[in-house]
Amino acid sequence: MAVLQFELEVTDERSKARTGTITTDHGKIETPIFMPVGTVGSVKAVSQQQLKQDVQAQIILGNTYHLYLRPGLDVFEQAGGLHKFNGWDRPILTDSGGYQVFSLASSRKITEEGVVFQSHIDGSRHLFTPERVMDIQRSIGADIIMAFDECPPYPSDYAYAKKSMELTHRWLDRCFRHFNNTPDKYGYTQNLFPIIQGSTFADLRKASSEFVASQNAAGNAIGGLSVGEPDNMMYEFTESCCDLLPANKPRYLMGVGTPWNILECIALGVDMFDCVMPTRNGRNAMLFTSKGVINIDNKKWEKDFTPLDDGIDCEVSNYYNKAYLRHLMKAKEILGLTIASVHNLAFYLWLVKEARKHIQQGDFLSWKNEMVPVLQQRL
Repeated sequence: MAVLQFELEVTDERSKARTGTITTDHGKIETPIFMPVGTVGSVKAVSQQQLKQDVQAQIILGNTYHLYLRPGLDVFEQAGGLHKFNGWDRPILTDSGGYQVFSLASSRKITEEGVVFQSHIDGSRHLFTPERVMDIQRSIGADIIMAFDECPPYPSDYAYAKKSMELTHRWLDRCFRHFNNTPDKYGYTQNLFPIIQGSTFADLRKASSEFVASQNAAGNAIGGLSVGEPDNMMYEFTESCCDLLPANKPRYLMGVGTPWNILECIALGVDMFDCVMPTRNGRNAMLFTSKGVINIDNKKWEKDFTPLDDGIDCEVSNYYNKAYLRHLMKAKEILGLTIASVHNLAFYLWLVKEARKHIQQGDFLSWKNEMVPVLQQRL
């Protein structure tokens, strides 16, 4: 068992983009990396075999709130953790439930102790405290577990954002205290990442970044962005946070985003990304491709027998044609959801792999500047 290691390899001379390798007890992760979101222990409509072979995912996410409610911790304890339960033998990250505190605003109450919320499944009431969230994530068994935080909405007024950030910092102290006093489970090391908050206020972001950096954690996360603020604001605060975080630790920007968001944030020094967008948008007929964005529902694809995307390394994207996928979507055939989801995830993983290649070659910035407008165009 070894604590997560991060080897910083190449830093781009013309931007802040960088490549590295994260080593966990369940394997290595080459950065920059995109992490498919497996909310309830599965990436929606995509099998673990497809994640490995077609998507080439190196790490996936699980959601603490959802997995705690169903199937429940006793199932994980008996199975030997989420890896054994779902058959995924590569790294897993679990979020802390902090985002659900944000998204379930109508059915929760925040206090100093923690958050009381109502289950969306049966209405039962539950209390998440920083200590409880550490225990829950230990039981689920992720390689990387996230600190319990409050994600303020956008826009927030300054007083609320400051109060929220200070609460997140006090909770972080409690997370680390409890985490350091409890053992790893299942025979491998679990690593705690703290989360920067502070909404869209420069002084709060600076204070939170410095507080998080001072924890000397195995890695660090930037939270509370991509919650409705304009892209340029997201980039501004991503850059300012990255500049204050240690260079020798991985930086994780939570919940971001579109392919162009990801490229722009790689250029600012981010190493790790996650987002539901590739699978959620795929299930709703939006395909991200190396040539631009496709709404496969549109009639223009009805007799287009060209591959979904022959510009990326994915058998599914190269094998199935646009007309066939459109037909499956129109017919509400489940296979259509799987093809679209696998394709979008494979595209995202291809994109970060290409970014890594261009950082290593030394031409990342010019490549990124060419790619962004291509990726944004509607086909």
